[in-house]
Amino acid sequence: MLSSTNFWMSLAGLLYLVAGVFILRKELSAARGWDKLILLASVFIAVPLATFAPEHFRGPEFVQQVVPSYMPARWFWPYFIGCALLAAATSLTARKFVRLSSTLLGLMFFLFVCMIYLRIAFRHPASRFGWTYALRDLSFCAGAWALASLYWRASWPQLSKCMVLFARIVIAVAAIFCGVQHFLHPDFAPGVPLELKMPSWVPIPGLWAYLAGAILLAAGLALALNKKPRMAAASIGALMTVLTVFPYLAILLRAHAAPEFNEALNYVADTLLYAGAALALASALPHDPARMELRKL
Repeated sequence: MLSSTNFWMSLAGLLYLVAGVFILRKELSAARGWDKLILLASVFIAVPLATFAPEHFRGPEFVQQVVPSYMPARWFWPYFIGCALLAAATSLTARKFVRLSSTLLGLMFFLFVCMIYLRIAFRHPASRFGWTYALRDLSFCAGAWALASLYWRASWPQLSKCMVLFARIVIAVAAIFCGVQHFLHPDFAPGVPLELKMPSWVPIPGLWAYLAGAILLAAGLALALNKKPRMAAASIGALMTVLTVFPYLAILLRAHAAPEFNEALNYVADTLLYAGAALALASALPHDPARMELRKL
């Protein structure tokens, strides 16, 4: 089950998770309520990046599957992206050079959307999966730039505001789109609704899809209308955190073959990264004024 690639992906994810939580231990113990989860945004982004990195070192197989045919030196890009993912994960975990790493990380995901996923979506406009992939990676971009906005706020406040606005609109559109898809296709696994169907051993599988769809739709509309946006973004992050543990981590633990394990591992990392993106947006949005007044009292 654990091929060399799967082993290194799993090990990298676990190491960065433990390191990230350890470094944040004092802030986590002092935080209260939603803030505890929101503090984990950078960890939830770093862990999937570290998990994905070893997969990019598989060589020709990865190149043939992902790198566009028009790219020069196609053999080079998976290794470059793998190194970039590890560098970004290390930066976010150690909390060093975060402004640079999160800005470039967002740019990388934005280029993925423009160069890979939008081409697929426009080539097959009737397929919901192409648009789902595009919105998923655009949400990853939005989360990275939301995190970067915190570090640009003092030196370039206008850029920071634009990053937060972009992140809020993108994650709102993605949440609304995914929420609707859950109601249209309740037999697929919840979260970011891709090709994986809900396993038959999950109790009341349709309920998970409808519940996730309702939360995503409500939170997405709240973000789009800018009504309690911080709570809405945190709600999406909390939902995706729960879904990372169940069903996706449970699916991973029940995997028997190496390809099945790799697919499940990617779903775990993707869902956790989406959670991190939503929580990064929550960290960049202002607190609810009513809540701030209660804190003062």
